[in-house]
Amino acid sequence: MDEVEVVVAHAERATLRVGDVFLKVDADQARLDVEVEAMSLAPVPTPEVLWRKPPVLATAALPGTTLGRLGGPVTGSPTAWAAAGAALRKLHDAPPPPWPGRAGRSIDAWAKELADECELLVTNGVLPADLVTRNRQVAEAALRPFPPAFTHGDLQIAHVFLDGDEVTGIIDWSEAGRGDALYDLATFVLGHEEHLGDLLAGYGTGVDLDVIHGWSSLRSLLAVRPLIEQGFDPFAPGCEVDALRSRM
Repeated sequence: MDEVEVVVAHAERATLRVGDVFLKVDADQARLDVEVEAMSLAPVPTPEVLWRKPPVLATAALPGTTLGRLGGPVTGSPTAWAAAGAALRKLHDAPPPPWPGRAGRSIDAWAKELADECELLVTNGVLPADLVTRNRQVAEAALRPFPPAFTHGDLQIAHVFLDGDEVTGIIDWSEAGRGDALYDLATFVLGHEEHLGDLLAGYGTGVDLDVIHGWSSLRSLLAVRPLIEQGFDPFAPGCEVDALRSRM
């Protein structure tokens, strides 16, 4: 019997691998609809859709492995990281979908959520005030107008599969849509910024590092409390709190 491997899991949804099949479980039907539509439009390798029976989407498993995971060791040569960067550039250069994605929220919406969350982090004693203040300052760089791109919206390192130096597929497209390309890049290297140069070697020029750092700080600040509430540990080595500390 095939073992069940948990690829990504949290309170809202989970992706499991059983043999040669990925099972995406999501109670929000709208997110599954976005996922299927985004995969059909994306100009990069994506899993083959096998069947849909809400709340489950079944897709064919991808060959290869990921470059790592947040808080864990990473693998892959600089060429593999560059290959991932080239695939992301191809995605970001494609005509964006007609709907906004997670990376396409308005500046006002991000700013309000950031302000509210920073207040809660300090008031509840979750993080030191100086750590929150510094990272909120860094995060401000991300809150600016941007050219809309085709974004994945949740481009964790665990969502991109490679076989050697070739990208074989990208999974978990439920947050995809129009958005800021640099949000994707920041998400991909979160906790592994030592590989950002290799990623950009394949991605190309025109990247503002201050904005990438801004998205990293913003994403980490917003994630700490929800992760704790869901039973995860953002204080673990290499995870969100370490990413925040790296800005001090």
